[in-house]
Amino acid sequence: MVLAQLGGTITRAIRQMSKATIVDEKVLNQCLNDINRALLNADVQFQLVRNMQNNIKRIVNFDDLAAGHNKRRIIQQAIFNELCNMLDPGKPSFTPKKGRTSVIMFVGLQGSGKTTTCTKYAYYHQKKGWKPSLVCADTFRAGAFDQLKQNATKAKIPFYGSYTESDPVKIAVEGVETFKKENCDLIIVDTSGRHKQEATLFEEMRQVSEATKPDLIVFVMDSSIGQAAFDQALAFKQSVPVGAVIVTKMDGHAKGGGALSAVAATKSPVIFIGTGEHMDEFEVFDVKPFVSRLLGMGDLSGLMYKIHEVVPKDQQPELLQKLSEGNITLRIMYEHFQSIQKMGPIGKVCSMLPGFSSELMPKGREEEGQAKIKRYMTMMDSMTNEELDSANPKIMNESRSMRIARGSGCNVTEVMEMLEDYKGLAKIWSKMKGLKIPTRCDMNMRSRNMNAKHMSRALPPQMLKLIGGMGGLQNLMKRTPTA
Repeated sequence: MVLAQLGGTITRAIRQMSKATIVDEKVLNQCLNDINRALLNADVQFQLVRNMQNNIKRIVNFDDLAAGHNKRRIIQQAIFNELCNMLDPGKPSFTPKKGRTSVIMFVGLQGSGKTTTCTKYAYYHQKKGWKPSLVCADTFRAGAFDQLKQNATKAKIPFYGSYTESDPVKIAVEGVETFKKENCDLIIVDTSGRHKQEATLFEEMRQVSEATKPDLIVFVMDSSIGQAAFDQALAFKQSVPVGAVIVTKMDGHAKGGGALSAVAATKSPVIFIGTGEHMDEFEVFDVKPFVSRLLGMGDLSGLMYKIHEVVPKDQQPELLQKLSEGNITLRIMYEHFQSIQKMGPIGKVCSMLPGFSSELMPKGREEEGQAKIKRYMTMMDSMTNEELDSANPKIMNESRSMRIARGSGCNVTEVMEMLEDYKGLAKIWSKMKGLKIPTRCDMNMRSRNMNAKHMSRALPPQMLKLIGGMGGLQNLMKRTPTA
């Protein structure tokens, strides 16, 4: 997706700034100009971009900085924090609780994927132990009820709607009352798609809201809407109290900057993002890990959850120990590739690794990335034990490279490319030496605060700063899913 390209462009701008011999105002301005262009190209609203630039310049005041301060680190941290602030309105959305009936009303533009998103939202909570239900109050679009009925049947979720009743308010009220009697603890109301020019549909939306009294109104936004996102989101916010945003179609070629604009317009957080058409292609959105992955800084909490979820328990301690040692050989890289292949979409997993930009494995090119990893593994199958276990890449001379190329059916250039990628990965993981990685039991609710203290001692100081210090670390661990 194009957001990956945005992350790559911002990362390159930061790297260019870091390489400068002297970091002064001229270097900072060049870096910010590159970032501004990237954000504007991604359809982020101009006012938001200008505010971010002004905030960073206010934080990074060269006149006030003492000689001993690390200017590069301060600039990087300021950019990270401002991107987080763009996506975080500073207030949490309503969170439904099991056993207590919650009504969630979905609103959005026509064609935004709202009906599919309703089912994904219900399916996600069903897997977590909720008893969800769906109400189709969309009488405007032909086939809306059929679509919801088909999706709900496939996901085995109870639904309510009518082919004959034309009053959406009546359908919504009857549906909510029906599922309250059936003790459903999550009642999701799908409404007609609309845009800000349709006053009658907005009035209908207000009537449904007043009649059903939802605990949360979710604005569903198509990521491809572009610069129009701010005005449309604002129109919804002015009509009904939008409390959360879900961004859809993040798997396509949409620029995605409209998501930032929607947060700014509604003053509501993004809670989920849709990353595909399938029911399980629906991710919880967490600001700091998202920005961290976007900038190629990884998402260790997400990576650990994937490891604990997929890698067999008897293999976890050894894998985590190797990660924390910070030294990586070709054999360890081979084993990592084997583990990564079990963890789901390769691009998503790679973006969780520090140093991997999501631009390296963009959506739509994951098959190419998967094939590349398999090719690398074939090359490593042609290596000797000495080559696989050596932490010194200098032993790989030309004759060894030619032998590996012949044995794996590749050319020497491809072998050299694999070795360069290995060197880059080794350099990244050498900086992670000493990192204590939590085990599955460490991630239980009772011990998270204690683990946060231990992890804060183990994390490099610069990484701790980037995630918001001790408070940010505790919040990050609170959001980590449990079994």
